[in-house]
Amino acid sequence: MSKQRPLVIFLLCLACGVAIWLLRPLNPEAHFGLWSLLPATLTIITCFLTRNVLLALFIGVITGGLVSGQLNIIKAFLIPSLGSENYAQMLLVYLWALGSLLGLWNRNGGARYFAESLASRLVKSRRSAKVFAWFMGILFHQGGTISTVLAGTTVKPIADKHGVAHEELAYIVDSTASPVATIIPFNVWPVYVAGLITIEPLSALVVNQEAAIKLFLMAIPFNFYAVIAVTMTLLFSLGRLPLFGTPMARVVRRVKTSGELNAPNAQPMVSKELTESNLPKDYTPSVVDFILPIAVLLLFCLVPLLAGQGPMVFEGFGAAVVVAFVCSVIRGMTITDAFDAMVTGIKGVTIGALVLGLAVTLASVSTKLGTANFVIDATSGFLMNLPYVLPSALLIICMFVAFSIGSSWGTYAVMFPIAMPLALVLSQDSTYILLCFGAIMGGSVFGDQCSPISDTTILSSLACGSDLMDHVNTQLPLAMIAAGLAAIAYLLISLAVL
Repeated sequence: MSKQRPLVIFLLCLACGVAIWLLRPLNPEAHFGLWSLLPATLTIITCFLTRNVLLALFIGVITGGLVSGQLNIIKAFLIPSLGSENYAQMLLVYLWALGSLLGLWNRNGGARYFAESLASRLVKSRRSAKVFAWFMGILFHQGGTISTVLAGTTVKPIADKHGVAHEELAYIVDSTASPVATIIPFNVWPVYVAGLITIEPLSALVVNQEAAIKLFLMAIPFNFYAVIAVTMTLLFSLGRLPLFGTPMARVVRRVKTSGELNAPNAQPMVSKELTESNLPKDYTPSVVDFILPIAVLLLFCLVPLLAGQGPMVFEGFGAAVVVAFVCSVIRGMTITDAFDAMVTGIKGVTIGALVLGLAVTLASVSTKLGTANFVIDATSGFLMNLPYVLPSALLIICMFVAFSIGSSWGTYAVMFPIAMPLALVLSQDSTYILLCFGAIMGGSVFGDQCSPISDTTILSSLACGSDLMDHVNTQLPLAMIAAGLAAIAYLLISLAVL
C-alpha cells in the first residue's frame, strides 16, 4: 500500500492540474476572480500540511501557470522573477553578503566574543536575553529585512547561551522588525507610501509629497496592529504575556524542561556550517571583528537619512563584508581562511536563496492573476453601505492579501491608491481617514510578518536559526490576537466618529 501511495498522489495532482487547465477562465479583464486566490491558497495549505516550503512554493507557481494559461512557467515567471532587480538585490545583499558576514563572524569568533562580552554586563537570564533581543529589534528599525538580519545575528549567540528557544527569538525579532519600521519613521517607508498616495483622486487631501509624508506621520498612532504587536513582544520578552494553550506556550515549556532550542523534528534555516565554530589556530577573537562591520553598515543606513536621503542598504552590506574581511586578515587570519569562511557562509544560507527565489516568483504570479484587485472588488460594494466597518475591513483585507503574496510593500502599492479614495468618498472626517490609513499599514505588515512566503519571515528564521514553519506556527496565533484587538479598536472608534 505504501508503495502505491506516491503513484496515487501523482495521479491526483495530475487530475487536478488537468481540471484547472480545462476550467480556468479565458480572457479575464482585471483579475481571474476566485481563481486568482488558488496559487497562494494551495501554497499556504501545502506549507502547513507538509512543512516543505520549497515544495509548497513550487506547487503555487505551477498552479499559477495553469490558471493563467502559461504552461511554460520557466519563461513566463521564473526567468523574469529570478532575473529581476528585486531578486538580484535580495540574492546579492541579504543572502550572499549576509552569508559572507555570518561565515566570517563564525570563523573569527567575533559575534560569539561580542555576545559573551555583552552578556557578562547586561544579560543575566533568559528574560534579559529576550529583552535585549527586543531592544535590538527596535534599534535596527530601518526596515523589515535589514532589521531581522541585524537583530537576529547580533542576539542569537547571547540567546543561545541563556536558553532562549529559536522560535522565541524569531518571534521577537520578526514581530519588532516590520511593525516598528512603520511606527518609527526614520526610514524610507514614509517616502515610499507618500509616492503611492500623491495621486489625483486624493488631491483634495494630499496636494504634494510633503503633505503625504505628513499624513503618514499623523497616522502612526492609528497603526494599532503595529503598536499592539510591538507591545505584546515586549510583554513576551518580560514573561508577562499570557500564552494560554498556544504553540508558543509549548515551546517555552520545552526549552525550560529539556533545554532544546529547536523542536526534535525541526529543520533550521541555517546549516551546520554557520553554527559550528571553526576558529583558526593562533587567532584571537575581538569585539572589533563584530562591531566594526556593524558600525559600517549602520553608518551607510543612518548618515544618508540624516542628510534627507534614503539609506544605502546595499552599499552598506557590501562595505561591511569588505571591512570584516580586511579586519580579519589584518588581525592575523590568512586570506585563504577568510575567503573559505565567506564561501562556507554563503553555502550555509543557500536554502534561503532558493526559498526567496520561489517566493518572489509566486508574488509575480499573484500580480499576474490580479489577486489583490479581486479581493478589493469583492468587498467594496458591501463596504459602501457600512462605512464604519471600512477600517476594520481594510485591516483584514490587507492581512489576507499580504499573507497571500508575502509582501507589505506590494500590498501597499495595490491598496493605498484604491482604498484611500474609497475612504475619502465615504467620509471627510480626519480621524476616519487616519483610521483607514493606519489599518492599511498594520494589516499589510501583519501579512509580511506572518506569511511563510515573506522575505521577512524567511530571514527571521534564517538569522535566528529556526525552522521556518515552526516560526510561522508559533508566531501566527500571537499575531492574530494583536490583529483582533486592532480590528475591535478600529470598529469602536469608527462608530464613535461617524
